[in-house]
Amino acid sequence: MTTPVRRQYLGVKREHQDEILLFRMGDFYETFDDDARLLSRELEIALTSREFGKGQRVPLAGIPYHSLEASLARLIKKGHKVAICEQVSDPATSKGIVDREVVRVVTPGTIIEDALLERNANNYLAALLVEGDSVGLSWVDITTSEFATAQFDLAQLPVELSRLTPSELLVPEDSLPEDGEDMPDYGDVMLTPLLQDAFHADWGRETLLRHFGVASLESFGCENKPLAARAAGAVIDYLQQTQRGAIGQITTLYTHSTADYMILDAQTRHNLELYEGGRWGAVNASLLSVLDATKTSMGGRLLRRWLGQPLLDVERLLRRQDAVEWFHRSALRRERIVMLLESVSDMERLVNRVRGHNATPRDLVSLANSLDAAPKIKDLLREDDDADKVEWLAERIADNGEVVELVRQAIGDDPPISVGDGNVIRQGFSPELDEVRGTSRNAQDYIARLEHKERERTGIKSLKVGYNRVFGYYIEISNANLEQAPDDYVRRQTLVGGERFITPEMKEYESLILNAQDRIGEMESALFRQVCQQVAGYAEPILRTARAIANIDAFASLAEVASLHGYVRPVLDDGAAIVVKQGRHPVVERMLPPGDFVANDTALASDGEQLIILTGPNMAGKSTYIRQVAVITLMAQIGSFVPAESARIGVCDRIFTRVGLQDDLAMGQSTFMVEMVETAAILNHATPRSLIVLDEIGRGTSTYDGLAIARAVAEHIHNNPRLGCKTLFATHYHELTQLADTLPRAFNYNVVVSEDKGQVVFLRNIAPGGADRSYGVHVARLAGMPSGVVSRAWKVLAELENSSKAKGAASRRKGGVQAQQMPLLTFASPVVDELLAIDVASLTPLDAINRLYELQERAREDQ
Repeated sequence: MTTPVRRQYLGVKREHQDEILLFRMGDFYETFDDDARLLSRELEIALTSREFGKGQRVPLAGIPYHSLEASLARLIKKGHKVAICEQVSDPATSKGIVDREVVRVVTPGTIIEDALLERNANNYLAALLVEGDSVGLSWVDITTSEFATAQFDLAQLPVELSRLTPSELLVPEDSLPEDGEDMPDYGDVMLTPLLQDAFHADWGRETLLRHFGVASLESFGCENKPLAARAAGAVIDYLQQTQRGAIGQITTLYTHSTADYMILDAQTRHNLELYEGGRWGAVNASLLSVLDATKTSMGGRLLRRWLGQPLLDVERLLRRQDAVEWFHRSALRRERIVMLLESVSDMERLVNRVRGHNATPRDLVSLANSLDAAPKIKDLLREDDDADKVEWLAERIADNGEVVELVRQAIGDDPPISVGDGNVIRQGFSPELDEVRGTSRNAQDYIARLEHKERERTGIKSLKVGYNRVFGYYIEISNANLEQAPDDYVRRQTLVGGERFITPEMKEYESLILNAQDRIGEMESALFRQVCQQVAGYAEPILRTARAIANIDAFASLAEVASLHGYVRPVLDDGAAIVVKQGRHPVVERMLPPGDFVANDTALASDGEQLIILTGPNMAGKSTYIRQVAVITLMAQIGSFVPAESARIGVCDRIFTRVGLQDDLAMGQSTFMVEMVETAAILNHATPRSLIVLDEIGRGTSTYDGLAIARAVAEHIHNNPRLGCKTLFATHYHELTQLADTLPRAFNYNVVVSEDKGQVVFLRNIAPGGADRSYGVHVARLAGMPSGVVSRAWKVLAELENSSKAKGAASRRKGGVQAQQMPLLTFASPVVDELLAIDVASLTPLDAINRLYELQERAREDQ
């Protein structure tokens, strides 16, 4: 026969078979059966067993209720979903077993616990729907109430997923591959399959209309974007099933347009080290780490989003620049505002915890303190003659004085973290609560005076008044003094050394104390819930204020960094040029001693110096230079000032980078294949308004193959009418400098090197003209290569150079042309003639590689 609680558990578990079910029983969350075995293994806790009916002993593992957050962190990190089943009725008044129900299903995309969240980053739950070449993608952060949706081409999906980096992705169940089929590359994200009905057109639309209480989706911008609406509907449907407390926090939806922002693919984000930098992916070596001087979590999250979504609209960028300039112009007013920002907590997440019934008393006090600082910030924004540049920020700060006053009247200045012990609600807020507290205090005062009173009455100096949970309050007398015990003492317990007594009057006061404590706990909890409900009613103006404060914090941060490091406001336009005077790489500059970084000029234009061929030695600074141009452009397009003496930036629609050597063993792709795939993607997606940064194309294969591909890529970028975009091409192939003689918009630059008596000094200056040496052996020596290896390398290099000179002399004696590194492109043969006759501009990258392979095979046959 199964016990009632076992039947209750099995009923709940049937509804949550895919989650670990934490079943609240008193002060513990218990798990049973397979969940218990799993919990025991993952949390490394004891696995026991318990009988739930005759002969029905089941595995059992549990955790104390107060350690829930730490346990959730470990389980979620290991990729599990957890259903939390709480007791929802009072055990003291329940008839039969306590009522229980699942109040939350915790998944990676629905975490609300501070310990599990990254302070300065959003935690997104996303839903994805693909039909043909179109995509619907919706995302929500339930801790900040951000809810958005978009519809775009399938080719943009990797970029959008890379930008959002959702923790959990909802997909239609039938979109998952069958056994043996390859899984789509969605990145490092937990996939949660849903029934197809959740993405159905009618169901998704009706879910949104019902949730928002509207008759049309037109005001949200997705009335005519069916895939976007269906994805958003799937998000709401999922939250309704798993996050009952959070669904009310989603009060608006906006439709995101990818056309408004620069597209940054994952490779470019990585190569420009936006969020992680250096060899080991260090956060403090990233561009974000340089720009982020924010004081609030809200401002940090916003700045992070800006960095991943550079703007394309010049007017919006000018408004951001005006705000940064306003903060930059006066260090004093910036400092005054920053001091106020330091007292502002994460209002977005605080107010959502209040709305989701998860707030603590300290959360309310933090929220009130933050709202109290907001009007002071608003006043500072308006006290300047130049305040019109930031008035749009000031007017978004709402008057939340009623909320501040309510919290200050209701909650003590330094409340405990939990409710119910009588120390949360401020004296004077509730006369009824004050009366019960007074009764309790009077009774406690009686008990406190009782020991002294009874000692005087009985004459027993060793008499003690004590308390335990079994007998309550008692009077204890030693055996030696028992004869002096008054007649009204009632014996309750015999001890080895004495007796314990009670009196009727003592029990009356004990009853008053205990009843008052229970009553105080109930009343305090009810009053706290009431205050939270009242604060939740102001959620929208609070969130509006929070978002204004986030913008102010981000602008102040950019201004502070600009002031600290000497950045300037760039001129922005829709032109085709990027002109930077004495530009610097912001991250590299910060890593060097002050004044050590060598600044350089840049002049790129689609109709002028469009293709820069940059040559020079290893370690001389080619990679730093070409990336700094891309970073400066990106910084300008988020509204930031830039590290330069002056800059004029023509807005770019995309920045592409191909940097470094790497393979993808999991996908079976070699280093060279990865290089070619990434290069092909650039050539297929770049436009005349793009900026391309290429570093050492063709290095992953043989010299002739690599040189041929590098030259073909450069010519394609220059000649193809669909491209012609601004390009920085760093290379070790000195032969590519010949392109400047044949391509009108190609120009040679090199990194200047000083050589004296075999010693090489990298000057880091970029100068017109091409380089003729790589100084690779010098770099090997600087890297600490064993001296024997370096000596041998010098000898081999000398032999190769002498051999090359000998071949050149022989060629000249025969009337030929000297060819040191590139006979493929210089000696006369039918293969070369055919190669020169190819219309490179009309070839796709794949056609070029195939054609090159054919010519290579023919050349081998002719040898």
